[in-house]
Amino acid sequence: MNADVRRIWLTGASSGIGAALAELLLQRGHRLALSARTVEPLQALAKRYPQQVLVVPGDLSDALQVREIGEHIAQVWGALDTLILNAGTCEYVEVAQFEAAMIERVMKANLFSASYCIEAALPLLRLGNRPHLVGVGSSVTYLPLPRAEAYGASKAAMRYLIEALRIDLAGNGIDVTLISPGFVDTPLTRKNDFPMPMRWPVDKAAAHIAANLDRRPYEIAFPAPFIAILQVLAHLPKRLQLALGKRMARTDSTTKDTP
Repeated sequence: MNADVRRIWLTGASSGIGAALAELLLQRGHRLALSARTVEPLQALAKRYPQQVLVVPGDLSDALQVREIGEHIAQVWGALDTLILNAGTCEYVEVAQFEAAMIERVMKANLFSASYCIEAALPLLRLGNRPHLVGVGSSVTYLPLPRAEAYGASKAAMRYLIEALRIDLAGNGIDVTLISPGFVDTPLTRKNDFPMPMRWPVDKAAAHIAANLDRRPYEIAFPAPFIAILQVLAHLPKRLQLALGKRMARTDSTTKDTP
């Protein structure tokens, strides 16, 4: 196999950033194992790139299904060069009807599913060429925001998981990168009912990620001005952060802001 061609397992590949990133990576000649619950978009890519795509759909919050996906990749490819953990979801908390089950759902989709994939992929990455583990977090982890308790907690946990793994996997020769996007125009964010400053088109976000992956940075965070603002706000005294957050919070949960 050409050393420049990588064997990549990409999760959450049926829509949004995952679908756009899959297209770019396939255009560059890489081989992709594509996972998502919705199989049709994956099959469509497999028809267009028949020699490059391995369709491995499933519910990634089911540990058994993930284990079977890992075993199938091992049977077909024998090893992995890159794992890109992109699958995830978002739900917003309404404190008037706080639902602990929501926290559990979002944690399972965003954190536990990633952990299952890491468990399945690490033995294959250890056999790969210049192995690279990539996890998609969120810029929300820089600053607590209203109604983001479930999503923010899951992505904060994802950040810690990825950054701790960077330390522990360094001895295995596995590079680890965290991706921290701001707002990106995807089917998931189109459901948002609040302003999304500096929102990027999905193709621009995917191109930015793909352009930076080869450098293997510790973190790919974008857009830069938005990230810089969040980092400044994160260093404000907690009293000022609270005042800012209260101004952004809803006073009536039935009222929708205009994006």
